[in-house]
Amino acid sequence: MDRNASRCGPDRRRFLQGAGTLLSAAALPARAASGGEVTRRLARYMVEAQDRPLPPEVMLACKHRILDTFGAMISGAHMRPGEMAAAYVRGLGGADQVSVVASDLRTSAVNATLANAMCAHADETDDFEPVTKAHPGSATVPAALAMAEKEGRSGLEMIRAVALGYDLCCRLLMALGPDLVRGSHRSAECTSSTFGALGAAAALARLDERATRFALSYAAQQVSGLWSWVKDEDHIEKAFDFAGMGARNGVTAVGMVQAGLTGVSDVLDGTHNLFIALSTDPKPEARLEGLGSRFYVTETAIKIFSVGYPIHSPLDAVLTLRERHDLRAQDVRQVVVRLPTDAVGIVGHSAMPDVNCQHLVALALVKGAVSFADSHDPALMEEPSIRALREKVDVVGDPALMTREAPRSARVEVTLADGRRLDHFTKFSPGTKENPLSTERVNAKVRDLIVPVLGAPRADALIARLNALEDLEDVRVLRPLIAD
Repeated sequence: MDRNASRCGPDRRRFLQGAGTLLSAAALPARAASGGEVTRRLARYMVEAQDRPLPPEVMLACKHRILDTFGAMISGAHMRPGEMAAAYVRGLGGADQVSVVASDLRTSAVNATLANAMCAHADETDDFEPVTKAHPGSATVPAALAMAEKEGRSGLEMIRAVALGYDLCCRLLMALGPDLVRGSHRSAECTSSTFGALGAAAALARLDERATRFALSYAAQQVSGLWSWVKDEDHIEKAFDFAGMGARNGVTAVGMVQAGLTGVSDVLDGTHNLFIALSTDPKPEARLEGLGSRFYVTETAIKIFSVGYPIHSPLDAVLTLRERHDLRAQDVRQVVVRLPTDAVGIVGHSAMPDVNCQHLVALALVKGAVSFADSHDPALMEEPSIRALREKVDVVGDPALMTREAPRSARVEVTLADGRRLDHFTKFSPGTKENPLSTERVNAKVRDLIVPVLGAPRADALIARLNALEDLEDVRVLRPLIAD
């Protein structure tokens, strides 16, 4: 036995004992992977992952992301994108299969997934993977919830399915090249979300290898999404683009295969395959690298502010300066926010208050905090004191911040009315893997989000259930806690 395995607990030991089989299936040389093996090996891994134990630290990270996404779904259900999504799917009808959160609506798995996923990205509080720029939770978790509820799966099965979905979501972009995707005017967030949902849904449907290969093909045919979402002023299409569309696509792919539809079995490496269609320099072997040893669910950042992710480090820096120097709005002559160059087009001068860096920096300086309600209040963009300070905030791209190590860092430089200059560099904002949140902080964040919707007793009961999700024999016991 491995010397390290002999020193760990039974769950960890079972995981390590299974790693040899897993890695021999997944860790292929680049030449072999590109020769026709990617679809087969990935499908085999997806089937094996349905029952393979996860390391304890991965289990905990996965439960944190599931809880965080439930908070996003439930709070987002009372935001305009969530309300409109629920109204839309109510009009579609559909079989009585799955609950739409914070409502009395039950509909088909596909329809409910669309609505719940749009809710999950409605208020910018869902998680984010800094290297690929994917938003895995807002598509993967709603898809997992829908399929687990439809099929009556356990909490442990749902956790494993979500971990698989995160891996498929982020690894797709690693194989395509995130920057290459953006360079083609496609949205990396939209492109990846279909495969996150597919991974979770396929695991919970317990598809075999042949059916999984077909489902991969049906998902690949639906991959879509354009960078044009940055022009959305209402955050409605953005909620669809980032989450609703991909979640719907993944569950649709699995449902079609469950119904017996057949498809192409080598979509990741045959002629006209997904990689050569979407990338000018694909690396198919990256689809398999580290499967079973590197889990992307441990690498996403849980947000502490309900705002576009590139704004987290600026807000952390501004609030640090404000507290450290007793800084007040009237003391400020100018603020320069230095961001990675690829972030400026996303958060510079957006019409949406929760995606406008200048506005949120001014808000933080005036109020000393950025609450959920304030970050989504468009009226505050016209509030005189905030608007006046916003005119003093410049957002500039800094090529020196374009690093793989810390792709969402920021430096804030403040010039005071008396000529003094202050600055702060935030390399890793709270909630990143380098600066993680404890279970207590995740619980507190989610409680603040969902108490206004569910009330304190239901919110506390739901948080307790999700903290012990692996003990649930049937995910459907959550229905009375999340839906009316």
